[in-house]
Amino acid sequence: MAFHLNIVTPERKVFSDDVDNVYLPGADGEMGILSMHAALVTAMDAGELRYSKDGKVVELAVGHGFAEVTQEKVTVLTDVAFEQDEIDEAKVEAAMERAHKTLAEIDPEEAEEVAAQQKVIAAAMAQLALKKKGRG
Repeated sequence: MAFHLNIVTPERKVFSDDVDNVYLPGADGEMGILSMHAALVTAMDAGELRYSKDGKVVELAVGHGFAEVTQEKVTVLTDVAFEQDEIDEAKVEAAMERAHKTLAEIDPEEAEEVAAQQKVIAAAMAQLALKKKGRG
């Protein structure tokens, strides 16, 4: 039985349609969602989100965010979401390098800035892992 999946970033609605299942990178590990799942709200870490629709599996690299699950719908709010063909490996590597450099230069006491740079690095690593997976 299908349920509705919405994936939204601050810039765009990435996906909105019925799917058969979704696997997302929950803060405590990968979480599988099927139709009629118990309601919950969970934090998401950067990683790979997969969903199946009509027997086809689609993989996305996502950043940090939240997922709201009801019996009929899953809504994913994340800072970034990209399919393999949308990922520019050179740009992602450059962004990760800048974040590493910034992280090395900032005062460790600036917790917000440290966390922001760590999120950039985690999202970049998720994108690179998905991109490289497509070549394997």
